[in-house]
Amino acid sequence: MLNFRIGLLALLLLFGAAQAQAHMREIRLGTHTDLSGPAALYGVAVVNAMRLRLDAVNAAGGIQGRPVRLIVEDHGFQLARAVQAVNKLIQRDRVMAIVGALGVPMNNVALPLQLKAGVPNLFPMAASRSMIEPHHALKFLSGSLYYDQIRSGLGWMLAEKGKRAICALYQDTDYGAEVLAAIQNTLAPQGLALREAVPHKPGDTDLAANVARLRHAGCDLVVLATLFRDTLLAMGAARRSGWQVDFLGPSTVYDYMIEQAPGGVTDGLYAMASIALPYRDTAAPEVLAWMDAYKRAHGAEPNAGAVYGAAIIDLAVLALDRAGANPTGLNVARAAEGIGGYRDIFGGTVQRFSAQNHQGTQQAYAYRLEAGRFRRLTEALSYR
Repeated sequence: MLNFRIGLLALLLLFGAAQAQAHMREIRLGTHTDLSGPAALYGVAVVNAMRLRLDAVNAAGGIQGRPVRLIVEDHGFQLARAVQAVNKLIQRDRVMAIVGALGVPMNNVALPLQLKAGVPNLFPMAASRSMIEPHHALKFLSGSLYYDQIRSGLGWMLAEKGKRAICALYQDTDYGAEVLAAIQNTLAPQGLALREAVPHKPGDTDLAANVARLRHAGCDLVVLATLFRDTLLAMGAARRSGWQVDFLGPSTVYDYMIEQAPGGVTDGLYAMASIALPYRDTAAPEVLAWMDAYKRAHGAEPNAGAVYGAAIIDLAVLALDRAGANPTGLNVARAAEGIGGYRDIFGGTVQRFSAQNHQGTQQAYAYRLEAGRFRRLTEALSYR
């Protein structure tokens, strides 16, 4: 019996040692995102795209011979759950970095915890200036900000389309405040001011009165700080009243779902984004292969969130590979600073990072929705 117990103890010790060794070899990445709340359509797709890429990485031998594991926590787009999620990822899972975390408010509450623990925040799904300001060694953003997109797009509309009576329809949130700041900082050097700015709550279900106020103000361009539903509500109300004003929005309105709006109410919408949505009938072979692989793995066509997720994890893999055989959070961050001239397979704007610049690009393309499909109008635009 004594020999049996000693043997059992030895087996348990060996098993524990094997688990510890596997943990040491494994590169652990984490993300906190929305899998069950109002932004789940994006959160699920981002995670699916990241897993698709990491499955391929691991099948090819991992990074520097080490497997990569993505640990996903669902915050349901709730702040308290985001705090719980990031604490678990840092303290229990001991992730090396957090990648593609979704939501500006959720990132804002998680960032102090991450930075204190030395865990980089790589390429969040959140386009607010707080993701990169103030500058920090562990904060990185891929893509342009809502602020950048509106400044570039509005500047182009002023110069190329002759717009002068600028109005805003915006969510009364931090997101709306970012867009308003971009509008005001673009108009002021031109000696212009906002003609009218009309707020609404994210949950509002009728924007007819808001749109009527804008029409009464005589706007010739309405800049949007909206998501899917309120974009449809606003443009639908305008079209039903016979008002054919132009609308311009940031990347939140550049989406396949916007293209599919009933009755074509969103046709004519201008959108700014640093990504390029692929279409099967025009996709390059590499992109078509990715679309097929995504559909096989997840049973659905990729959406805009999947496109973002694919680019985000590609950048993260590049940084991990450059960080060497024994990466830490800090040297992964330093490796990310060395990424330059990167362009995703879909044709997004070129991304460059440095020790002084942790935002990949400030540029964005101008698109217009025509006959149910976004058509790119410009090369990459910048306001600087």
